[in-house]
Amino acid sequence: MKIPALLFLLPLAASAAEQVDLGSRWELFVDDFLVESMDGAALKLHPPVKREVVLTTDQPWEGRTCAYFSVIQDGEKVLMYYRGSSGGSDHSIDQVTCVAESEDGIHFTRPKLGLIEAGGTKDNNVVWRGVESHNFSPFLDANPDAKPGERFKALGGVNQPGKNWHQGETPGGLYAFASADGIHWKKMKSEPVITKGAFDSQNLAFWDTTRDRYVCFSRIFLNKVRAVQSNTSGDFLAWSEPVPHEYAAGVPWEHFYTSATVPCPTAPHLFLSFPKRFVPDRKKVAEHETGGVSDAVFMSSRDGVHWDRPFLEAWVRPGPDRKNWTDRNNMTANGIVVTGEGEWSLYISEHYRHEDHRIRRLTVRKQGFASMHGDARGGSFTTRPLVVSGPKLHLNYATSAAGSVGIEALDENGEVVAELAELYGDEFDAPTLDLAALQGKTVRLRVSLVDADLYALRFGK
Repeated sequence: MKIPALLFLLPLAASAAEQVDLGSRWELFVDDFLVESMDGAALKLHPPVKREVVLTTDQPWEGRTCAYFSVIQDGEKVLMYYRGSSGGSDHSIDQVTCVAESEDGIHFTRPKLGLIEAGGTKDNNVVWRGVESHNFSPFLDANPDAKPGERFKALGGVNQPGKNWHQGETPGGLYAFASADGIHWKKMKSEPVITKGAFDSQNLAFWDTTRDRYVCFSRIFLNKVRAVQSNTSGDFLAWSEPVPHEYAAGVPWEHFYTSATVPCPTAPHLFLSFPKRFVPDRKKVAEHETGGVSDAVFMSSRDGVHWDRPFLEAWVRPGPDRKNWTDRNNMTANGIVVTGEGEWSLYISEHYRHEDHRIRRLTVRKQGFASMHGDARGGSFTTRPLVVSGPKLHLNYATSAAGSVGIEALDENGEVVAELAELYGDEFDAPTLDLAALQGKTVRLRVSLVDADLYALRFGK
C-alpha cells in the first residue's frame, strides 16, 4: 500500500530578497533557509556512524519491549531514562521507568536506588512505577526561572481504552512531573495537563530558550496515519491547543512513530527531529510474531510547526542485522550528548521484542547532520542578503586533500567586495573571510565548493 502525499502549507519565511540578520548565531545547512540560488551544489544528508552497544535491557524489570529512551546531559553526568516493560498492555500499572548513568556517554551503569520494588527486588534502577511509565519522557529544564526542586521535568501518560481514544475522547492524557535530582519524582498536578491527542508513543517536551516557553511534541493520528502535534506553555501546566505538523507540498505523508525532537545544541532557535518512520504493511522476517518495519529519518523546523524535509531518504537504515528488520526497531532516543571535541552522540534502539533488546550509540560531526555539498567537479551557491554582524566569517567545513572552499562577498550590485580564494582542511569553527570593513552592511556570499562540505556558518570575532 502506498501512503498518499498531502499538500501542506509552505513554511512561513521571509522572501528570498529580504535581508537576514544572523547576529552571532550559527546557521546550519539542514535546509535552504540561507540559500538564494545554487549552481552545481546541493544539500546533502550525512548519516551517523553506528558505534558500540551501550546498554542491553536484560534485567527482570526491563525486558524485550523496553522503549522510549531519553538521554540528558547534566554537567559531567549523562542520564538515560527508559521504559522497563517485560510484557503486558499499554495500561499496565506494572510498567516502570528506569535510569542508567554514564560519565562519558558511552559506558552506562544501573544505579542501585532501592526506591521501588520491581523484578522481585528494590536493588534496581527504577524511579517510577505505574501506567505513566509507558512513555515517561524527562528533560533538564533550561528555564532560568525553574524552581530548584523542579530542575527536571517530564511528561507521561496514556488515554484509557474506549471509543475514539486516539482522539483524546477518553479519560487520561499526559501528566506533568518534576524532580530536583532526576531520581525522586512527583506529579505536579493530579489531573493530566494535555488531553487532546493519542499519546501512545514518546511525548516529549523542553524549554524553548529562543521563544521563552515550554513546547511539547506528542502523538496524534491524522487520517489513520501516525503523526505529530505541538503545544506550548508558559508554566508547564497550562498548555495551548495542539497544532499538527505541516510540511511542504509534495512531501509524503508517512507514519512517524516518534519524533525525538530537540533544540540544536549550538543553535537552539533551530529544532532538529529524528522520527522513527514506520512502514506497517511490510514484513521482512516471516517467522516474527509482529509485522511492520521501520527506520529513522531527519527533518528540521524554525518554529516547531512548519517542518522542512529536503531529505526523504533514511537517516539510519536497519542494516544487515535481521533483528533490526522486525517491528518497532531503529527508534532514535530523545537527546543529543556532546561526547568529544567536534563529536555529538545520539542513541538508537535495536532488537525490539528480542531477548537481547539494546540501545546503540550513534555519532555525528558537530552540526554535521547535513551540508551544502560540492563534488569533485565543483559547484557553488549564493546566499540571501546577510547583514555583516561581525568582523570574521566563521565556517564549519571539510574538504578532501584536493578539494577547496572559495568565498566571495558581493554588494547589492553583485560586485566582489571581499574574497577568500581558497580554503582547505577540516575545521569546526574556522575564522575565514575578513569582513571588518563591511560590518553593518549587507552582502551576499557566493560560496564555491570542490569536493567539499559546508555544514554551518556564523559571523564572529
